[in-house]
Amino acid sequence: MDTLYHQTNILVQQTQECFQLLETRPTNYQEIESNIQEKISLINRNCEKLDTFLFKLPLTQRQNAKMNCDQLKYDSRHLQAALMSLQQKRIRKQAAATEREQLLGQRFTANPELTAINIDHAFQQQNSLNNAHRGVDEMLQTGTGTLESLRLQRNTLKGAHRRIVDMANTLGLSNHTMRLIEKRVGEDKFILFGGMIITLLIIIIVIIYFT
Repeated sequence: MDTLYHQTNILVQQTQECFQLLETRPTNYQEIESNIQEKISLINRNCEKLDTFLFKLPLTQRQNAKMNCDQLKYDSRHLQAALMSLQQKRIRKQAAATEREQLLGQRFTANPELTAINIDHAFQQQNSLNNAHRGVDEMLQTGTGTLESLRLQRNTLKGAHRRIVDMANTLGLSNHTMRLIEKRVGEDKFILFGGMIITLLIIIIVIIYFT
């Protein structure tokens, strides 16, 4: 077990030296990274074997051996994390260099077709808005005319009611007949006001819809 522990410890030191070599020779990164990964995998396999040998040791030696094995495992995880960090850093650097080259090599030219499409789209949208405004104005004018017509009809009904009352008084109609006439006039008022309210609601809904 001691021999395997020392061999694994030497592998850890060699892997650390490979990291230093990776910084001094960045052009051979693929070969060096592959060598580092192989050494880390061998370290992990040796740690598994050391875990098996721990149960064969006496209790007095087992605790110290377990501490040494845990230290090797920690070193292996640290080396693996360092390798992944270097790989990600290299990938980001390569991507940034590629984007920079693409930007430097790209030629910016005017696109008249796209400009024409944008202008046409804006013109169509403006026409649609203008048509909507005209439609709302026409509906408002129609609603105003309808309300004015309803007011004239109301005045006409009032005048007719007064004339009927005068005629009834002149002709001496009965009270029952007068009540029927007043009841009919009241129903006409409800119809008039109901029509006015419905017209106003329609105008409000149209205004809200188009705006």
